[in-house]
Amino acid sequence: MHMTKSILTNKILYWYDNNKRPLPWRKKLSQVKREYYTLVSEFMLQQTQVATVIPYFNNFIKDIPDIKSLSKIKEHKLLKYWEGLGYYSRVRNLKKTAQILEKNFNRRLPSTIEELKLLPGIGDYTSNAIMAIAFNKPFIPLDGNIERVIKRLLNLKLPKEITKDNLVKSKKILGNSTRASAYAQALMELGALICRPKNPLCHQCPLIRNCKSFKKKDFEIIKERKKKIDKFYLLEVYKKNNKFLLIKNTKFNFLKNLQIFPMKQISKPDNLAKALNFKISNMNMNVIIKFSKLKGAISNSSWIDSSRLDDYTLPTFTKKIFNYLKKD
Repeated sequence: MHMTKSILTNKILYWYDNNKRPLPWRKKLSQVKREYYTLVSEFMLQQTQVATVIPYFNNFIKDIPDIKSLSKIKEHKLLKYWEGLGYYSRVRNLKKTAQILEKNFNRRLPSTIEELKLLPGIGDYTSNAIMAIAFNKPFIPLDGNIERVIKRLLNLKLPKEITKDNLVKSKKILGNSTRASAYAQALMELGALICRPKNPLCHQCPLIRNCKSFKKKDFEIIKERKKKIDKFYLLEVYKKNNKFLLIKNTKFNFLKNLQIFPMKQISKPDNLAKALNFKISNMNMNVIIKFSKLKGAISNSSWIDSSRLDDYTLPTFTKKIFNYLKKD
């Protein structure tokens, strides 16, 4: 088995050396910069595709080039760099992590998985990715791309085979390399470019002879079923001339401290026909819109000019409501 592992590893690295994309966080960097670039890119990539992240990453790094500047930047300025990427808790955690690194770690990332996991926003996947990419340690982070490569390689289909625990065990098939940083990125790249969710490019894949799914001509990927929770909200629109009232959200865990329309959670309404549907994190969000007249003051509120939305830092959710109101 050891032989197979090293053959797989060498095939994957050979493919990567000849096919990798020139991503901005993959440049030749000093160790200090490698740590910082890995930290920022991995936070951005947690819920977002590479193509979307590249311009955001370049813009972010240009103006916030190191841990010190990230730890000190004002929140409203920082959010502007993240606007449109969504999942804003990521960038808040990124800043908190930078502040801890500034204060306790001499502006460097700790190089053990246990210490990394104590930092805000760094869980299993991101800690493994940092250990491999920034520190060249033999860790394989399990992102969606690498999971898919393992599932296809071993033709894993049954519910017990596709659990996170079993995939963690199964990644041993991939072995490891002294070029751990390149190897982790090679596996992600293979999943992203070749072993795609639909229409995988098998004839360009270095693992074609080792792949059980290819032998069976069965490329369907089965995902572990995680049910989204249905929630219902009443959103109130207060309008004055061309201006709309928004509040700073201190009530809900999603979109925390961002500007949203005033809203409250309600029980399931009888008529959902007019509800707008959003998917936020693990929630299926159904929003009923109601135009209301303002009676008295609402705390943490401000009037936003709908003809100048680009002047404000607004989450995508709020912008989508504005788009809907324009059509209505």
